[in-house]
Amino acid sequence: MARAFDPFREMDRWFADAARTPTSNAMPMDLYRDGDVFVTRIDLPGVDPASIDVDVDDRTLTVRAERKVEITDSQKWLVRERPAGTFARQLTLGYGVALDKIEAQYADGVLSLRIPVAEEAKPRKISVAHAGGATEIEGAVAS
Repeated sequence: MARAFDPFREMDRWFADAARTPTSNAMPMDLYRDGDVFVTRIDLPGVDPASIDVDVDDRTLTVRAERKVEITDSQKWLVRERPAGTFARQLTLGYGVALDKIEAQYADGVLSLRIPVAEEAKPRKISVAHAGGATEIEGAVAS
């Protein structure tokens, strides 16, 4: 049976494909703050842990990973939706984080990064001296 050509459906499909970015599909990420630590979890299923590279240059944290596809001469693809290749994701870090204390762990296809807040960026009590004695006020010291 012949299928009727629908130009609107084809345009919708084209726009959906154009709007899809490999970064968001290949490396979906959650990021939240838990007390004095920023936590990010990046989904990397099927990635060889040895291919994961996390580095910080200036204030940019970059995560790279590679997902390989085993291809043989006898394979005939019917559907191929899982992205393959090398993927990268970048986060711009503020000045209030401790770059030297970032921790990374990969388990069950998820890369977890723990980025602690720097000591100098944490709120603290400041003692104010006056003639009648000392009192404490709460404030944050700018970094």
